[in-house]
Order: sequence, then C-alpha cells, then structure tokens
Amino acid sequence: MASPEKSLTTDIVPGPGGVMTDEVGVVTGDLTLRTEISGGDVVLRVQYKDAEEWYAVTGGKAPLADPADLEAVHSIAVGLLNRPGG
Repeated sequence: MASPEKSLTTDIVPGPGGVMTDEVGVVTGDLTLRTEISGGDVVLRVQYKDAEEWYAVTGGKAPLADPADLEAVHSIAVGLLNRPGG
C-alpha cells in the first residue's frame, strides 16, 4: 500500500458492534483510526492498536474537494466510531 499523502490518527474504542472493514469484517477492542488523503479521496482505515496491518473501513472512502477539510472529516469519524461507553 502506498503511503498516504496526508493523514491524521486517533486511538478509539468502538461500541459493541465494532467497526466493519472490507478485508476482515468486524474489528473490536482498542483500535487506531487513520483518516488519510489518497489520490484526491479521503479514506478511513483502522488497525488494532500497535499492530502492523491497516484495514479499510467499509464505506469509508469519498472524494475530498479541499485537503484542508481532512481535520473536520477526521473529527467527525472519531465522533461516530469512538464509543468507549457502548
């Protein structure tokens, strides 16, 4: 996988349903979320905290008109996926 053009990461704990990924299905537990710009798109990926492999979040790719919006998209994704209290 090529390096992202720009990315932001935050550690998250999803709710009981976990996070659906394209490669391995649902992942749960302590995760790291990466929001990246790749080829003009914003892409969400997750990994088990401190693991090597990154997985694409299902439905987590969309065109990004302005790279300056990366931080806002990342904040929204964290707000939606980080549910440590369930």
